Amino acid sequence: MDGTLVDTEPYWIREEHELVESFGGKWSDELALKCVGNTLTASAEVIRENSAVTMTVEEIVDRLLTGVSRSMREHVPWRPGARELLQSCVAAGMPNALVTMSYDSFASVMIDTLPEQTFAAVVTGDIVRQGKPHPEPYLTAAEALGVQPQDCVAVEDSVPGVHSARAAGVPTIAVPHVVELPQLSGVVQIDSLVGLTAADLGALALQAIATTGGGRP
Repeated sequence: MDGTLVDTEPYWIREEHELVESFGGKWSDELALKCVGNTLTASAEVIRENSAVTMTVEEIVDRLLTGVSRSMREHVPWRPGARELLQSCVAAGMPNALVTMSYDSFASVMIDTLPEQTFAAVVTGDIVRQGKPHPEPYLTAAEALGVQPQDCVAVEDSVPGVHSARAAGVPTIAVPHVVELPQLSGVVQIDSLVGLTAADLGALALQAIATTGGGRP
């Protein structure tokens, strides 16, 4: 979701800066990028280990979620082509799963702006035991959809997200945004979602599979 469907990374980074600065410290862009794609608890640990913030992990997560959710309610910053791609998938009868390490309370802010049944399954960071880059989130999503991971296609923008999908055996489309993404087998990189349709996802999934030598990632 964050960075793939909606450009919320600036919201998260702004909240991180404000939190650290409220404790008299400074937050760098380098540290902020370390949090991109991580679970919220992992990001909170990065903040605790690299700043003067003395709040608990749970308190940091709550503080960040509150601030970013407030910004999202004011404006949902859709990534170019993302909403149109979702509409194409729904129109084609393709079941979609949202797989995000943001919590349900935040993901629902975006979901509420979409037509009902846009997502057949929603997997958030507060319902899995192991977050990205562990494969559990994508395995959970495939199970919820009633399909095999290799018959899905993932769209990701973060390093943890790409590794999570790949480890689950899901052909992956990587769309770099805030951070540079590694070139990996089972993953195909594209510049943008603009103009993509549900049919294009199938073709790109085949390209991703081809990078493994014809087998599964």
